[in-house]
Amino acid sequence: MHFITPVLFIFLKLKERYFPVIEKILKENGIPEDFKYLCVAESSLQNLKSPAGAEGMWQFLAATARSYGLEVNGDIDERYHLEKATRAACQYLKDAKAKFGSWTAAAASYNCGVGGYSNFSSYQGSSYYYDLLLPEETNRYVFRIIALKLILENPVHYGFNLSPSDTYKPFKTKKIKVEQPISNLASWAAQQGSSYKMVRLVNPWITGKTLPNKSGKTYYIEIPID
Repeated sequence: MHFITPVLFIFLKLKERYFPVIEKILKENGIPEDFKYLCVAESSLQNLKSPAGAEGMWQFLAATARSYGLEVNGDIDERYHLEKATRAACQYLKDAKAKFGSWTAAAASYNCGVGGYSNFSSYQGSSYYYDLLLPEETNRYVFRIIALKLILENPVHYGFNLSPSDTYKPFKTKKIKVEQPISNLASWAAQQGSSYKMVRLVNPWITGKTLPNKSGKTYYIEIPID
């Protein structure tokens, strides 16, 4: 990802919508707030799918997502559930910090994987990030996060002037508790006074037209409100 002007404007517009959610969960988990910029580096605060199969704002592979408690199947993909995916990312980062001893190493491992960082650390006899010869992509990754922090915290200093009206505001929603299957999501949305399009927009983790819920789980589906 290169920091060209149009891309940075998108970051500045999106951060007002998503940073409050991310910041709250990072704080609850004792993760430094600056890790919200890792999310920007991963996905540009957009629900992307990488060529390698990583998905969502935190760019989890399916197997990794499941190992951190996210549901990923043909109907549900919680890599696209910002709150749950952020909590999973927090647990990943805490595990990595405990293993490697620093938040910088944890951030680097998010790029090259815990296994990859372990291999570099074992071979070179140190887990200290600044002592290691790492792949170029991983080296750039950490400094990209730092650059994003500098720019997004001081946009005017770097020539970006946005008024509050230019930013994307958080969706106003209410949460509906769902414990039963939904056989037709469009009909269900209409019963809630909404539409299939809007329900899918604010609940990107629902990937199909139904919610089978064969295991009887409890879900909270967001419904837009005026």
